[in-house]
Amino acid sequence: MLKIIDKYILKRYLATFSVMLLMFIPIGIVIDVSEKVNKMIEKKVPLSDIMVYYIDFTIYFANLLFPIFLFLSVIWFTSKLANNTEIIAILSSGVSFQRFLKPYFIGAAIVSIFALLMGFYLVPSASKGFNDFRYTNLKGNSQTRETTDIFRQINANEVIYVSNFNPVSKTGFNFVQETFKDNILKERVTASRIKYNEETKDYTLYNYKKRSIGAKNDELEAEDKKNNKYNFEPDDLTPVIYVAETMTIGELRSFIAKEEKKGNANVNTYLVVLYKKFSLPVSAFILTIIAVAVSSMKRRGGMGVNLAIGIVIAFTFIFFDKVFGTMAEKSSISPIFAVWFPNIVFGILAFYLLRNAKR
Repeated sequence: MLKIIDKYILKRYLATFSVMLLMFIPIGIVIDVSEKVNKMIEKKVPLSDIMVYYIDFTIYFANLLFPIFLFLSVIWFTSKLANNTEIIAILSSGVSFQRFLKPYFIGAAIVSIFALLMGFYLVPSASKGFNDFRYTNLKGNSQTRETTDIFRQINANEVIYVSNFNPVSKTGFNFVQETFKDNILKERVTASRIKYNEETKDYTLYNYKKRSIGAKNDELEAEDKKNNKYNFEPDDLTPVIYVAETMTIGELRSFIAKEEKKGNANVNTYLVVLYKKFSLPVSAFILTIIAVAVSSMKRRGGMGVNLAIGIVIAFTFIFFDKVFGTMAEKSSISPIFAVWFPNIVFGILAFYLLRNAKR
């Protein structure tokens, strides 16, 4: 059974976190609107689509930034408890520091479970709506640059390329397919545009050209428009993070297994997205411990000092998370190690700070 003090701290924990989200999400929306309003007006985007987009925007970024919001909110209300000497009163009554942490762990567990379920099922749908809106209505905006220069090796002998791809209309531009045998180019297909047909499960190529390379002479074929079946899916042309972010946990696992069999060079990027679904909620516990350890001591300078320390730690955590995530995607470093390394480092820091806080 929770005691009165547990309920008091837990209520402050959840309430401050909720208020922090409600304060910062509208700020994010205002900034996003200011950046995109001209493009929305130019494209004459319906108000209903804009409203749905910002619902997806809220879910997407709340999930992405919730550990930092949680961290700062814990520092905020724990510093207030310390400045009001409430923590001293609690510990002086015979409550151990470990026992004092109980409501914090309960709060972190509630937030983490909610974030885990959101990451598995709700966030993928929000991510799809968020990205679809950008690709449909904001084309030409800097946010769409990740669609350019997409290379994929679809099997041991074939590679494909598009200069850019729209996942919503399933249309790519400046398509190239090259077929090799014993590392020698045997066939090259080009098209100014390629579009996937949902009903027939094939592709329409515009300004189609095919060169079959022979020992002495090449064979050339050209048509204004040609339908072909290929052994790759539109997802193979979709930006790698975008397609992974839009899948539920079951879909993502199946997708990764399929791509591993095909030898897709981007598997590490998909694995980073998968592992982050599990590591992000764990970081809530680690950052909660650090926040309590940093802010439970009454300091000269008050809450401002604790918040300054907290912001430095928060940005350091983000730096580690981004750097090692990128390293896993672009190098041979293990994705699971890269994703969990920030939690390991900050877990050690949490243990050290907690031990000193007890003293």
